[in-house]
Amino acid sequence: MDSLLKHMVDMTGHRDHTMLDISVISAVQELAHASQTRVLSLAMVRGKMFVRPRAIITAGQPARMEENPDPASPGEPISNFPALAACIARHETSADVANAAGEHTLWLPIWLGDKADTCLEIVNPTPYTSDTIHVIGGIVSVYRNFQNLLDYSERDSLTGLLNRKTFDDQLAKMLAASTEQDALNLPGEPERRHHSDQEKQWLAVVDVDHFKLVNDKFGHLYGDEVLILIANLLTSSFRAQDRVFRFGGEEFVVLLRSTTLNNAKKIIDRFRMNVEQHDFPQVGRVTVSVGFVSISAFEAPVIILGRADQALYYAKSHGRNLACHYDELVSGGQLRTVESNDTAEFF
Repeated sequence: MDSLLKHMVDMTGHRDHTMLDISVISAVQELAHASQTRVLSLAMVRGKMFVRPRAIITAGQPARMEENPDPASPGEPISNFPALAACIARHETSADVANAAGEHTLWLPIWLGDKADTCLEIVNPTPYTSDTIHVIGGIVSVYRNFQNLLDYSERDSLTGLLNRKTFDDQLAKMLAASTEQDALNLPGEPERRHHSDQEKQWLAVVDVDHFKLVNDKFGHLYGDEVLILIANLLTSSFRAQDRVFRFGGEEFVVLLRSTTLNNAKKIIDRFRMNVEQHDFPQVGRVTVSVGFVSISAFEAPVIILGRADQALYYAKSHGRNLACHYDELVSGGQLRTVESNDTAEFF
């Protein structure tokens, strides 16, 4: 009982999804005497569900976040986990499967309303006792409630996207991830080449073109529906590891993780074209403009965001329905920046 209470105190003391994941698998691992426990992310990508490990703990080892070897991959298709797929399809609370060796795997989807984007996976060499399942069920309930609280505080109420107040924390994490990469090419030092030296982190600012006209002509209810549909297109167009935020009004921000310039262009333009080709009810055709820039650990966040805004302003003032890369605008002579006040001059 003391151990259970300790884990509950630990879980309820976190205000961060990562540490909450670590706490829950540590609690389940100890209390269920499992051989392995994982937190799995369940993500819909172009109408198909994928499973990707997010955190893991194995017997005798500390809990850790799971590294994704292929950032461009959304994970394994859920069809590789037929028992879990059936559990999700039927909106059930658990699925238990034993393999030929008698090892049991228990899946526990974390339902928030009618949606599950997280699942606990617990592997045990023997069947689970009713007491163990009861304890695990209590832990899962606490975990679900705290996930819900964190989501509520971090997400925009209209679109369900991450909100602006979570942006600083997410950008700080991305800058930290960029530090090691940027350290390979410190100013004044010879450039060091390796297989992934072209992969960077990216920030894109998205703005709905002529959104005021949509509100004025069709009303705010249709305007809100446009924002919700664009949020859905953002989620389906970008990768599972990218982060999408609603900054307010008709402006959105995307943080793209570890990809090349060419791939970033393809992903961003795929989203732009998905919006252009979408039939918005009553409103019809809607387009977006995008400005994006690479993220450097040597630059202040306000400078990075300001540069993406400058590229966005260029797209808005040169026809709209464009995706513009800040560095290409500067190197091509179309844009000259004045860092002191984040203004831009066009040629």
